[in-house]
Amino acid sequence: MPLHPDSPASALVIHRPDGVVGPWVFASPHSGTFLPADLGADPAVDEGSLRSAEDVAMDVLARPGVALGAPLIACAVSRAYVDVNRAPDDMDPEVVTGVAQAGPVSPRVQAGYGVIPRLTGDGCLIRTTRLSATEAAGRIDRVHRPYHAALAALMTAAKARHGQSTLIDWHSMPPGRDGGPDVVLGDRHGSSCSTTLTRRARAAFERRGWRVALNRPYAGGYATRLWGRPDEGVEALQIEISRGRYLDPTTGRPGPGFGAAQAVIRQVIEDLLGG
Repeated sequence: MPLHPDSPASALVIHRPDGVVGPWVFASPHSGTFLPADLGADPAVDEGSLRSAEDVAMDVLARPGVALGAPLIACAVSRAYVDVNRAPDDMDPEVVTGVAQAGPVSPRVQAGYGVIPRLTGDGCLIRTTRLSATEAAGRIDRVHRPYHAALAALMTAAKARHGQSTLIDWHSMPPGRDGGPDVVLGDRHGSSCSTTLTRRARAAFERRGWRVALNRPYAGGYATRLWGRPDEGVEALQIEISRGRYLDPTTGRPGPGFGAAQAVIRQVIEDLLGG
C-alpha cells in the first residue's frame, strides 16, 4: 500500500510473532525508503544522495528475530525527511525557522543531523529554504510521534508479560578504512544494558569472525537513551553493522555479501534470543 505523507499509520511497519512473544523488541529506525511529496529537497540533490544515510535492508536482516518471538518495528519513511532516532526537540535553527535555543545546539545538530536533517549522509545540503515551525511539527506528528508511541507500546507490553524488556536497535554504518570494525555495539558506555548482554552480543559476532568495537564511534542514539534503564527493568543495545559486509559499494544496494551477512546475523539473533 503506498504511503501517504499525511497518514501517521503509514509511518511505520510492525512485524509481529505468530507464536509466543518474548521480552525482546527489535527496531530498525533508519531503513525506511519513502520520500514524502513535501520533502522539499533541492532538485540538484539526486535520490542516491538523499538515501545515503538510510540503513538499507536492516529491517530485512533483523527479521529472523520475529520467528523467535521478538516483534520488529521499522520506520517506513526515509531518514532524509525526519530522523526518529533523534529527540523530537533536537531542531536545527538552520533548517526550521523560529527555533528557540535554550543553550548551544547539540553536536548532532551542529553536524547537520538533527531530528530534521540538514545534510544527506554524503554531506549534501538537503534544502535551500527553511521549514516553518508548523511544517516541522507536522513531520514530528506524522512520523516521529507514531513511531515512538508504537515502540513504547511494544516495550511496555513485553515488560508487563515478562517483568523486563530489551530493545535491540539495528543500524548500519559506513565501512571503515584499514580494517575497521564490522560491528559497533552501543550500550552508552555500559549504562543502557547489562554487561552480560553486551558481552553475549560481542561473543556471538566474534565467533563468526566479525570484528567488534564498543561505543566508538556509536554509543547509542535517542532510543537507546530512552529505553536504556536497566534499574527499571528495561534495557537497550544499539547494533551497527558495516555496510561493507552486505552492500555493493557501487550501487549501495544488497551485494554479493548479503547472503553471508544475513546468515551471520541470523545466527547472532539465535544466540541472543536463545540465551
